[in-house]
Amino acid sequence: MSIENVKTYLSQWEREKDILEFPVSSATVELAAQALNVIPARIAKTLTFRLEDHGLVLVTAGDARIDNKKFKTVFGIKPKMLTPEEALELTGHAVGGICPFALKNSLPVYLDVSLQRFQTVFPACGSSNSAIELTCEELFRYSKAIGWVDVGKDWVGTE
Repeated sequence: MSIENVKTYLSQWEREKDILEFPVSSATVELAAQALNVIPARIAKTLTFRLEDHGLVLVTAGDARIDNKKFKTVFGIKPKMLTPEEALELTGHAVGGICPFALKNSLPVYLDVSLQRFQTVFPACGSSNSAIELTCEELFRYSKAIGWVDVGKDWVGTE
């Protein structure tokens, strides 16, 4: 089970006990925000893209959309999201619970700067009813991110 893999993975930082599991779905930004009683922007949305012959994991703020031009400038290719089946195969997590932790395959992980306006954000933890509250520094460390990128659009404001 994917959430169990994430719990095991986060145990190296003694954070497995901090995973929140909800009696309701948190599979979308809106549902996660409702379950957590936070604004949607604070949901750390994990997206998966095809990059040449492998995948790429990108975490953005819940209110950010991908700017195709920025994405192509940063990654050298037009963004193409993986299908739900491809995402499950590459990450080990089903859509609605995809997160940058305990990935089935070694995939590059990037974080979008849209997250940096918040003290803490809430990524999923491998299931469609889970999340964990992390600082941006913790998210960077735990996801083993390669770096921060600016590929989002339509996000505004601060916490």
